[in-house]
Amino acid sequence: MTITRVGFIGLGIMGAPMAANLLKAGFDVTVWNRSSSRTQPLLEAGANGADSPAAVAAASEVTFSCVTNSADVEEVALGPGGVIEGAEAGSVYVDCSTIAPEMARKVAAALAKRDVAMLDAPVSGGDVGAQAGTLAIMVGGDPATFERCLPVLQAMGKTIVHVGPNGAGQVVKLCNQIAGGLNLLAAAEAIGLARKAGVDPDKMLQVVSAGAAGSWMLSNLAPRAVRGDYAPGFMVDLMQKDLRLVLDEANGTHTPLPGTALVSQLFQSIQAEGRGADGTQALVDAITKLGGAGG
Repeated sequence: MTITRVGFIGLGIMGAPMAANLLKAGFDVTVWNRSSSRTQPLLEAGANGADSPAAVAAASEVTFSCVTNSADVEEVALGPGGVIEGAEAGSVYVDCSTIAPEMARKVAAALAKRDVAMLDAPVSGGDVGAQAGTLAIMVGGDPATFERCLPVLQAMGKTIVHVGPNGAGQVVKLCNQIAGGLNLLAAAEAIGLARKAGVDPDKMLQVVSAGAAGSWMLSNLAPRAVRGDYAPGFMVDLMQKDLRLVLDEANGTHTPLPGTALVSQLFQSIQAEGRGADGTQALVDAITKLGGAGG
């Protein structure tokens, strides 16, 4: 059966463009956000408004959420006025937030008692990928439910992979944050050396990005840092939240992650300056300051 009615809860830097891409793909979209002002551009673009997550779910065959943390997901999914109170039997809840794997499994189990399926489907690609509809989406949950929702996910992402049962999508997203953080640290160190050695960091990035050391971070965030552009595609505070989840999972599985711990500490130095709302490219300044220069 073709899905036509889709809901979206959480219209921040990532959620708003994701919901907009669902509209562009022709879905009948219903939206809700804690701060109602964020819904206005989508309502003007043709979305339907709702007064609660439950109302979004009641109007939708598939309901998405993209919120800040595990507690927020638990609230919008299982709390008063939450998805669980409005979702019809046979519908699907898809959470695109980055949360603890155990929370994804808890929400899935609670919804299953109401015959509502859940996919944990965190995303990667930043605001650029959200706007372009080219996100990487890592999905945990029932394979048949994944196949049913794939056409909807394809309106928002380019690389969409079913990675295992509920919770597996979140584990893969944590792996993504490990690799992303360390790639960003590599970019910061390269910029730091170029500057200290008197080489134009823009020219360094131009050639290094095209070679074997190239990465998304090097191509997308490093140039912003060199320009002094700290507008957040993804905020330092949110990255730190994710890295805490990574280190918690590592602790529970006895997995040593020394590089990730270092990246988290460097981000903490940025937060200590009151810059938690800056984009993660601010990590470059942490390395610059270790070298004895200002950011």
